[in-house]
Amino acid sequence: MAELDPFGAPASAPGGPALGNGVAGAGEEDPAAAFLAQQESEIAGIENDEAFAILDGGAPGPQPHGEPPGVPDANSRKQEAEWKEKAIKELEEWYARQDEQLQKTKANNRAAEEAFVNDIDESSPGTEWERVARLCDFNPKSSKQAKDVSRMRSVLISLKQAPLVH
Repeated sequence: MAELDPFGAPASAPGGPALGNGVAGAGEEDPAAAFLAQQESEIAGIENDEAFAILDGGAPGPQPHGEPPGVPDANSRKQEAEWKEKAIKELEEWYARQDEQLQKTKANNRAAEEAFVNDIDESSPGTEWERVARLCDFNPKSSKQAKDVSRMRSVLISLKQAPLVH
Protein backbone atom coordinates (compact mmCIF):
# COMPACT_ATOMS: atom_id res chain seq x y z
CA MET A 1 0.00 0.00 0.00
CA ALA A 2 1.33 3.45 -0.83
CA GLU A 3 2.13 5.91 1.92
CA LEU A 4 0.14 9.14 2.09
CA ASP A 5 1.40 12.60 2.97
CA PRO A 6 -0.67 14.74 5.37
CA PHE A 7 -2.82 16.04 2.52
CA GLY A 8 -3.70 12.61 1.16
CA ALA A 9 -1.47 12.69 -1.90
CA PRO A 10 0.44 9.46 -2.61
CA ALA A 11 4.14 9.56 -1.82
CA SER A 12 6.46 9.24 -4.77
CA ALA A 13 10.02 8.16 -5.05
CA PRO A 14 12.54 9.02 -2.30
CA GLY A 15 13.07 12.39 -4.01
CA GLY A 16 10.08 13.91 -2.23
CA PRO A 17 6.34 14.27 -2.43
CA ALA A 18 4.53 14.41 -5.70
CA LEU A 19 3.19 17.65 -7.11
CA GLY A 20 -0.51 18.41 -7.22
CA ASN A 21 -1.03 16.46 -10.46
CA GLY A 22 0.34 13.23 -8.99
CA VAL A 23 3.48 13.18 -11.13
CA ALA A 24 6.83 13.47 -9.44
CA GLY A 25 8.56 16.73 -10.35
CA ALA A 26 11.84 15.96 -12.01
CA GLY A 27 13.09 19.51 -12.38
CA GLU A 28 10.27 21.46 -10.72
CA GLU A 29 10.49 22.93 -7.20
CA ASP A 30 7.61 22.71 -4.75
CA PRO A 31 6.28 26.27 -4.14
CA ALA A 32 5.35 25.47 -0.52
CA ALA A 33 8.84 24.14 0.21
CA ALA A 34 10.38 27.23 -1.39
CA PHE A 35 8.15 29.47 0.70
CA LEU A 36 9.04 27.62 3.91
CA ALA A 37 12.76 27.80 3.12
CA GLN A 38 12.45 31.55 2.49
CA GLN A 39 10.60 32.08 5.79
CA GLU A 40 13.17 30.06 7.73
CA SER A 41 16.02 32.13 6.27
CA GLU A 42 14.23 35.37 7.18
CA ILE A 43 13.63 34.13 10.73
CA ALA A 44 17.29 33.17 11.03
CA GLY A 45 18.25 36.66 9.85
CA ILE A 46 15.95 38.27 12.38
CA GLU A 47 17.30 36.13 15.22
CA ASN A 48 20.83 37.23 14.34
CA ASP A 49 19.74 40.88 14.29
CA GLU A 50 21.45 43.36 16.64
CA ALA A 51 18.25 44.24 18.48
CA PHE A 52 17.82 40.65 19.64
CA ALA A 53 21.48 40.50 20.59
CA ILE A 54 20.96 43.49 22.88
CA LEU A 55 17.91 41.91 24.48
CA ASP A 56 19.75 38.63 24.97
CA GLY A 57 22.59 40.45 26.72
CA GLY A 58 24.94 40.67 23.78
CA ALA A 59 26.79 43.81 22.83
CA PRO A 60 25.01 46.14 20.41
CA GLY A 61 26.56 47.11 17.12
CA PRO A 62 27.76 50.59 16.21
CA GLN A 63 25.35 53.48 16.60
CA PRO A 64 23.78 54.92 13.45
CA HIS A 65 25.70 58.18 13.77
CA GLY A 66 29.04 56.43 14.15
CA GLU A 67 29.55 56.69 17.94
CA PRO A 68 30.40 53.63 19.96
CA PRO A 69 27.44 52.25 21.92
CA GLY A 70 26.77 53.38 25.47
CA VAL A 71 28.93 56.53 25.23
CA PRO A 72 26.83 59.70 25.51
CA ASP A 73 27.91 62.71 23.51
CA ALA A 74 29.06 65.98 25.10
CA ASN A 75 25.67 67.68 24.74
CA SER A 76 23.79 64.92 26.52
CA ARG A 77 26.40 64.82 29.32
CA LYS A 78 26.14 68.59 29.71
CA GLN A 79 22.34 68.45 29.73
CA GLU A 80 22.37 65.63 32.27
CA ALA A 81 24.70 67.63 34.54
CA GLU A 82 22.39 70.67 34.28
CA TRP A 83 19.37 68.52 35.17
CA LYS A 84 21.18 67.08 38.17
CA GLU A 85 22.18 70.55 39.41
CA LYS A 86 18.63 71.82 38.94
CA ALA A 87 17.20 68.79 40.75
CA ILE A 88 19.61 69.21 43.67
CA LYS A 89 18.73 72.92 43.93
CA GLU A 90 14.98 72.22 43.86
CA LEU A 91 15.37 69.47 46.43
CA GLU A 92 17.28 71.79 48.78
CA GLU A 93 14.58 74.46 48.37
CA TRP A 94 11.87 71.90 49.09
CA TYR A 95 13.66 70.73 52.25
CA ALA A 96 14.05 74.37 53.38
CA ARG A 97 10.31 75.04 52.85
CA GLN A 98 9.40 71.82 54.66
CA ASP A 99 11.66 72.70 57.59
CA GLU A 100 10.20 76.21 57.79
CA GLN A 101 6.65 74.81 57.70
CA LEU A 102 7.55 72.27 60.40
CA GLN A 103 8.95 74.99 62.66
CA LYS A 104 5.78 77.09 62.22
CA THR A 105 3.58 74.08 63.00
CA LYS A 106 5.59 73.27 66.12
CA ALA A 107 5.33 76.87 67.34
CA ASN A 108 1.56 76.95 66.73
CA ASN A 109 1.09 73.61 68.49
CA ARG A 110 3.12 74.75 71.51
CA ALA A 111 1.08 77.97 71.77
CA ALA A 112 -2.21 76.05 71.47
CA GLU A 113 -1.05 73.53 74.10
CA GLU A 114 -0.05 76.30 76.49
CA ALA A 115 -3.43 78.00 76.06
CA PHE A 116 -5.23 74.71 76.62
CA VAL A 117 -3.26 73.94 79.78
CA ASN A 118 -3.99 77.46 81.11
CA ASP A 119 -7.71 76.95 80.45
CA ILE A 120 -7.70 73.59 82.25
CA ASP A 121 -5.92 75.00 85.28
CA GLU A 122 -8.31 77.92 85.46
CA SER A 123 -11.21 76.47 87.42
CA SER A 124 -13.01 79.03 89.48
CA PRO A 125 -16.53 78.29 90.77
CA GLY A 126 -19.30 79.33 88.42
CA THR A 127 -17.25 79.23 85.20
CA GLU A 128 -17.91 75.59 84.35
CA TRP A 129 -20.73 76.34 81.92
CA GLU A 130 -18.71 79.04 80.22
CA ARG A 131 -15.94 76.51 79.64
CA VAL A 132 -18.48 74.04 78.26
CA ALA A 133 -19.93 76.76 76.02
CA ARG A 134 -16.46 77.48 74.58
CA LEU A 135 -16.16 73.82 73.57
CA CYS A 136 -19.59 73.75 71.89
CA ASP A 137 -20.48 75.02 68.45
CA PHE A 138 -23.53 77.24 68.75
CA ASN A 139 -23.84 77.97 65.05
CA PRO A 140 -27.25 76.55 64.04
CA LYS A 141 -26.21 76.12 60.40
CA SER A 142 -22.96 74.29 61.11
CA SER A 143 -23.96 70.90 59.73
CA LYS A 144 -27.09 70.02 57.81
CA GLN A 145 -26.58 66.27 58.05
CA ALA A 146 -26.16 66.14 61.83
CA LYS A 147 -28.97 65.50 64.26
CA ASP A 148 -31.07 68.40 65.41
CA VAL A 149 -29.38 69.71 68.55
CA SER A 150 -31.23 73.01 68.81
CA ARG A 151 -32.83 72.10 72.17
CA MET A 152 -29.44 71.07 73.62
CA ARG A 153 -27.97 74.32 72.32
CA SER A 154 -30.71 76.39 73.96
CA VAL A 155 -30.25 74.54 77.30
CA LEU A 156 -26.50 75.18 77.28
CA ILE A 157 -27.00 78.87 76.44
CA SER A 158 -29.49 79.25 79.28
CA LEU A 159 -27.12 77.50 81.72
CA LYS A 160 -24.29 79.77 80.60
CA GLN A 161 -26.40 82.86 81.27
CA ALA A 162 -27.84 81.64 84.59
CA PRO A 163 -25.73 78.79 86.03
CA LEU A 164 -27.19 76.36 88.53
CA VAL A 165 -26.27 77.04 92.11
CA HIS A 166 -25.32 74.10 94.27
